Order: sequence, then structure tokens, then C-alpha cells
Amino acid sequence: MPFLIQRDGTWLYRGSPIKRKPMLCLFSSMLTRDPEGVFWLETPTECGSIQVEDAPFVAVELDFRGVCGRHQSLCLRTNVDEVICIGPDHPLEVDWDHPPCDDIGAVPYVRIRQGEGAYPILARLMRPVYYELAALAVPGHVGCRPCMGVWSEDCFFPLGQMPKD
Repeated sequence: MPFLIQRDGTWLYRGSPIKRKPMLCLFSSMLTRDPEGVFWLETPTECGSIQVEDAPFVAVELDFRGVCGRHQSLCLRTNVDEVICIGPDHPLEVDWDHPPCDDIGAVPYVRIRQGEGAYPILARLMRPVYYELAALAVPGHVGCRPCMGVWSEDCFFPLGQMPKD
């Protein structure tokens, strides 16, 4: 299918951005991912693979719910107005062992829904959202490695290694 989802979350059809939000939300609800990691758009009349530059969704806003600390809920709104709360069903994932080779550092993602097999459908956090999370970071551990992370729905999610003195 002639769709491309750009890194910034812009959906293109035949090279033109899809500007109608209801249409974008409809298409996004029909997005799946197969065991090989290929993204598919399955409409009632068609099914075809589509290109995705990074992640098909982008988290554009952070909302805090509940009491600060272990029991808070950190909820994200995506570019298609889907609201999910970081937690066991929607974990925050940061591959801080293998950051990219640029100055951005490790890129955080949140699992929106599970694709087929081991390939989830993710949303990449926009930099301002990541900075908001970083402002909430507290010291913790992953295994025996010290790190900084956030709590949401009684789960700890590491954001990065503890800064060295």
C-alpha cells in the first residue's frame, strides 16, 4: 500500500500528508504488525504492508494521575489521541545499553499494543515528553545496576544509567 509513516508521526498517502484526524485515527486502529516485524494496514476491503520509518505512533503529551511516587499513573496521549498509562500492559522501553550514535541519547518508546509474536506496536516519546519524565526520575536499580527511572502503576521503568560522579 502506498503509505509511509514518518519518524515524526506524519502519515503519508502517495507522498501527501493525511490531514484529516478522523481518517488518521481510523487507519491507525487498523494497523497490525506480523511476526517478521512488518507493519500491515488491514481495512475491510484491502490488506497491504506499509512503511514505517521508526515507530508508527508518537507520544505527544504526559499527564499525571494519582499520588506522586510508586502509585502514580503516568499517562501518555499519542498523535492519534489514544491515551495509555505506562504500566505492566504498556511498558516504557529505553535501550540505554545501546544508545544511538548521535547526541540525542537513548530513545524511549512505550508499547501501545502487542502485535503478532514478539513484535509490539510502539510509540516514540517526543523529546519534551521525555524531558518531563526525566524531571520525575528517581534513583533505582535494574538487577544490580543503579539507574534513574520513573514509577507508574507500581512498576519502575528505567530511563538511563545513574550519572557517574
